[in-house]
Amino acid sequence: MRLLLVLGLVLAVWTGPLAAQQAPAGMAMLVADEVRLSADNRLIARGNVEALYQGRRLTAQEITYDRATDRLTITGPLSLSEGSDTVLLADSAALDSDFSDGILRGARLVMHDQLQLAAHEMRRTDARLNELSKATLTSCRVCDTGRAPLWQIRAERLVHDEDKSRLYFYNAQFRVLDTPVFYLPRLSLPDGSVRRASGFLAPSAVNSSLLGTGVRVPYFLTLGEHRDLTIAPFYATNSRRLELRYRQMFRRGEIELSGAVAEDDFNDGGARGFLFATGRFDLPRDFVLRFGVEYASDDTFLVDHDFSDKDRLKSGVAIERARRDDYTRLALDHYRSLREDEKNSTLPSLAANAEHELRLFPRWPGGELRIGAFAHGHRRNSSLSIDGPDPDTFADGRDMARLTVEADWIRQWVLPAGVLARVTTGLALDHFELRDIGETARPQATEITPRAAVMLRWPFQKIAASGATHVVEPAMQLAWSGGSNPDIPNDENTVIEFDEGNLFNISRFVSPDRRERGMSAAYGLSYARVDPTGWEGRFALGQVYRDDRLRETSGESSFTRSSGLSGRSSDLLLAGQFRNQSGLVLTARGLFDDDFEVTRAEARGSWRNARTDIGATYIWLDKDLREDRPGTISEWAIDGSYRFADHWTASGEWRFDATDQRSIRAGAGITYTNECVEITFSVSRRFTSSTILEPETNFGLVVGLRGFGGGSRDASLTRKCRT
Repeated sequence: MRLLLVLGLVLAVWTGPLAAQQAPAGMAMLVADEVRLSADNRLIARGNVEALYQGRRLTAQEITYDRATDRLTITGPLSLSEGSDTVLLADSAALDSDFSDGILRGARLVMHDQLQLAAHEMRRTDARLNELSKATLTSCRVCDTGRAPLWQIRAERLVHDEDKSRLYFYNAQFRVLDTPVFYLPRLSLPDGSVRRASGFLAPSAVNSSLLGTGVRVPYFLTLGEHRDLTIAPFYATNSRRLELRYRQMFRRGEIELSGAVAEDDFNDGGARGFLFATGRFDLPRDFVLRFGVEYASDDTFLVDHDFSDKDRLKSGVAIERARRDDYTRLALDHYRSLREDEKNSTLPSLAANAEHELRLFPRWPGGELRIGAFAHGHRRNSSLSIDGPDPDTFADGRDMARLTVEADWIRQWVLPAGVLARVTTGLALDHFELRDIGETARPQATEITPRAAVMLRWPFQKIAASGATHVVEPAMQLAWSGGSNPDIPNDENTVIEFDEGNLFNISRFVSPDRRERGMSAAYGLSYARVDPTGWEGRFALGQVYRDDRLRETSGESSFTRSSGLSGRSSDLLLAGQFRNQSGLVLTARGLFDDDFEVTRAEARGSWRNARTDIGATYIWLDKDLREDRPGTISEWAIDGSYRFADHWTASGEWRFDATDQRSIRAGAGITYTNECVEITFSVSRRFTSSTILEPETNFGLVVGLRGFGGGSRDASLTRKCRT
């Protein structure tokens, strides 16, 4: 219904200043301090005028409606909004009765609380097209001081298509502090309401001691609602590179491919590149298909171009299903080492795994029954059955396949005084097939392993008068495992971790080609304190004792010395954690021998809150030739960022080898961010060197314009106007 009819109805019942009332659907509503009808049949509303029509809201000082022309003459300052995303401001306007067509003078358009468009005059058509003449666009805060914004785009003509959510510029200039930098005869940008739109992304400038000085300019291309492609050419004095990233969503899955091709002046191998791909698809009956591809043309490309620090690549495909009472997985993986001291021909390059585990809850004898079947096989490219004459050159071509079938029965009871008892008993059958082993081992082996364990836990809890909760839990376990380890090479249990997660395992080996045999005992004690003020602390210790049935035929322990499990009594395990409300988390774990000297230790500290995100890690590993570690490792790694001012954030990283007293990698950066721009300057240095790698220093500069994304603005980044 026309606005005039509604205004006439309001006027007929009005006896004083108009009050706001809910208008019927499809009708307009007018609120004003004064409304009168002139002799020439014009309706005039003055003073705090507000008009509502079909979701549009208009406020002004005066509105005059001419019935003959069906037009509104509006005296401002006026504001026209449609929803909460777009606000149109102007000095004056002439519009039709439904606000969809007309001319606004001294117009300013604010979209999604980010982009601001100002123009000498704006023509509005069909409530969709806004055509601005002598227009200016910026997402920077514009103050009344008259100073130019940090950046702006000026154009002779600018068209905003609300349906397409696009801005079209004609004869435009990009200005920095009101100084022209680029001339753009045609330009199209998203208006800030869309999350995905084709266009250039933030460029970056790089100065590298290896690649030289160059610039990277990525372009994002939408290929419909469910696909996109990012193209990023990079040109430097010593390198030319093209990066690609493709993503696609399907009804039941997704894929992502990223890669690059480069020609480097410092490399004589011609074209170089890499390809990484990942995918996930939902299959019928709750199965999930996952796959991944990792390929690099040579051992140093990923590091040279700072794509990844990976030194081993893994490609594979897997189908899995996880339910409450069963788990199934089939996987095939291919491995490739990029390490200088490893030969891919003697490493297991192809591995296949199949596993199925089922949980049952029988009425008799109660408890839980776990049944599992596991198959594994791996092969090496080499077919040699003995090592080469050079001890540093391995030519071992041994291949292996194994099948394991096992069943365990588990039941728990609550004994008097609150003691928790858990009984586990089970049987495992392991069969092994080996190829290309020469005379080092038998080609086949089969072993049956019966096992049983009894575990007792006695938790205590106390709530203090202050409200703090204390929980103390001592625990102990007696376990037995029969059989003997087969006379086959140890392929899969070369590195064993001893921690809280496997303290009470019957066997702490990760693969069945080795199992702990005979009698063993384990004890542990844990303590936790949870304070009502928001902090909590936890501490745990434990140790394992066992008989002497873990020796190989050579008399050497199946466990390495630095694992902490090689003796009849293990090293003492100590672990602790602290966290508080401010975001500080400290975690430490260590193994201590009989002389209370550290054999293995690690610590991690992090502090994360609204302004801080810092983490530090320390590891210490004693030398152990059986774990291919000829020297002690003592290493620090620190990384993080700190927002030290409203618009400034500092970041850094540092990796330090305390054994050799040298830095491995270091970097620092500083970022300035406000409501309309983000500028990051960074510098990094890689100190490591080898016959295939050289130390490298990188400087980077990235400049990005803010306000064109679909996300909401962080109010803390908006600059304030000075009075």
